[in-house]
This record gives sequence, structure tokens and C-alpha cells, in this order.
Amino acid sequence: MRVSDISEIKKLSTPEKILFVEDLWDSIASDESVVPVPQSHMEELDTRLKRYEAAPGNLLSLEELRTRIERRK
Repeated sequence: MRVSDISEIKKLSTPEKILFVEDLWDSIASDESVVPVPQSHMEELDTRLKRYEAAPGNLLSLEELRTRIERRK
């Protein structure tokens, strides 16, 4: 199905379309069981958790993170 298939959606203003999309996403996200998590994401989360558990003191402060991001620009 495409937006062009539903004439009422085409008539909405841009702000109304944004609200519609937000409502649509909320209706999907309200039941987490229907939104599958790819295995690669689960593996990445496991990797990050193990890294944290091995050295929990190696976290960056928010300011350190911002500084690193600014240096990359």
C-alpha cells in the first residue's frame, strides 16, 4: 500500500501528515512483539554489554562525548 492509494492522506497538510505518521508508529510500537529485532542488533547489544561489564569505569561523560564528536567535524 502506498500513500497515493489513500486519497484522504493526500489531502492532509504536512503537519497533519507528520501527526498521522507519529500516531501510526505509536500504534505499531505499542506492541513490541510485532517489531522484530534483527539478530545482528542483538549480537551488537551483547558485545556492548560484555564490554561494559569487563570495564564499567571506562564510560565517557557527556562532556567527553561531545568533545570527541566536535573533534571529528
